[in-house]
Amino acid sequence: MSTSKALSAGMFRRARIEGAIALILLLSGAGFAAEPVPAAAPAKGAVAAADNAVVAIDNAVAAIDNLLITTPPPPPNVRVPVLSWGEGNGKSYSIPAWDILGFEALLNVYGRIVYPDLVDPQYSHGKKVYSVTLETIKDHILHGPWGFDGDDFKVNQLQHPYQGSVYHGFARSAGLGFWPSAAYTFLGSLVWEIAGETTDPSINDQVASGIGGSLLGEPLFRLSSLILEDGGDHPGFWRELGAAVVSPPTGFNRLAFGDRFKGVFPSHSPATFTRVRLGVTFNEQTSSSGADNNFSRNEGTLDYYHAYGLPGKDGYTYDRPFDYFDVQFTAVSSSNVIENLMTRGLLYGKKYEAGDNYRGVWGLYGSFDYISPQVFRVSSTTLSLGTTGQWWLSRAIALQGSAFAGIGYGAGGTVHPTGERDYHYGGTGQGLLAARLIFGDKAMIDMTAREYYISGLGSTQTDGSERIFRGNASFIVSIYKRHGLGIQYVRSVRDASSPLIPDTQQTIGTWSIAYNFLGDSRFGAVEWRPAEIEGR
Repeated sequence: MSTSKALSAGMFRRARIEGAIALILLLSGAGFAAEPVPAAAPAKGAVAAADNAVVAIDNAVAAIDNLLITTPPPPPNVRVPVLSWGEGNGKSYSIPAWDILGFEALLNVYGRIVYPDLVDPQYSHGKKVYSVTLETIKDHILHGPWGFDGDDFKVNQLQHPYQGSVYHGFARSAGLGFWPSAAYTFLGSLVWEIAGETTDPSINDQVASGIGGSLLGEPLFRLSSLILEDGGDHPGFWRELGAAVVSPPTGFNRLAFGDRFKGVFPSHSPATFTRVRLGVTFNEQTSSSGADNNFSRNEGTLDYYHAYGLPGKDGYTYDRPFDYFDVQFTAVSSSNVIENLMTRGLLYGKKYEAGDNYRGVWGLYGSFDYISPQVFRVSSTTLSLGTTGQWWLSRAIALQGSAFAGIGYGAGGTVHPTGERDYHYGGTGQGLLAARLIFGDKAMIDMTAREYYISGLGSTQTDGSERIFRGNASFIVSIYKRHGLGIQYVRSVRDASSPLIPDTQQTIGTWSIAYNFLGDSRFGAVEWRPAEIEGR
């Protein structure tokens, strides 16, 4: 093997080779001072030594790679679009408008029946909450006043975004693109704030439903479409049912309007990775204040994670919003039920590459996060600049990673009331670092760190602030094909300050042991190197 070939073998080996050569030359240089010898001899010796070192490193790396790879790579997931979607007579601007108005009317009727005498003394001004009239609608339009409502955290930060995702799904399943559907979502939320209830229109609801609803609704629509697309020209009953469970508005339009909306959104065959985790957790709580008497030490947990459009697949482009996204949902057996729901998608960006072994995508991302680890909660709707990429460290070992920083609007707080409500809103700064180290088809190390800073900007609590950290590290070992066992540690920390209450610090740590079902036997590593594919 020549030195020039060795130096092109990869970034890690290149660094080691250069270091070996430098060390040899330095040692040889020290010998020159003691006993001069012809200059050519040490140079040839250094090259020969470097060649031998490179051969040894190559053999060691190849041996490790062979141990890490024992199954052939999965076949490419090529999906053929079925029928037509969003074209010609299949597209409608009026149907989703009627869908949304009808859905909101049903919500209001449901409220009238289930909560006929509900009155919010502060926000509905003595009126029954669901007794909407033309007079209350006119008053909201002309006078507002727009402010912050008193609903609890889960209603405002989880149920309302899901309500917005239904608006988004109605428009998407009627053949409209992301941005027109986002407009329908925003307007649908606005109509509800003005005409859905008698309570004052809410700024926080408009952000959570009108914007967060699209950032949550798009992944649900895409996942629903993948289920249908894999069913070919005529998806069966179970695929139609599964798609409807993931995105109910998509299922409704397909059922209500027959062949008009039977076309399936073309995914363009993204590289995907799915992980379903079922296990038990062991919680340890350390808190300087706000200890929760209902704190559960042990819980059962169900976690779902899906990455869509991972960088590196040949021919795949990022021309449409959310051609890359990931979504994670965690449910627990305690009264908390939903511990987190997080989505992150590329709104506008470009793919890039560095050398033969790195592929990535960068741009503007939109994210919606809801995290509630028993003793406190945080939620945010954010726009971020960031990047996602994959680097092949060797033939079998891959490093996937993401880095983001952005601003948005969020809420955070303890689970115990500290005044008007048990949390506060404000302008939010947010950052994320994530890394996934994949060892062939044998194991994976996954680490993520999230940081939130919720200020008093744009809030009634102008002097209060929240700083919240959420970090996790997990290790999964494959035991048979797509089945694996794993261990995970999650640490959540909240530091809050306000002139109205004592400073608060809360910490919760969680260990979990879980069975993992992996949607890809190689933990989602994307292969784009033809020589490596042929060699396997």
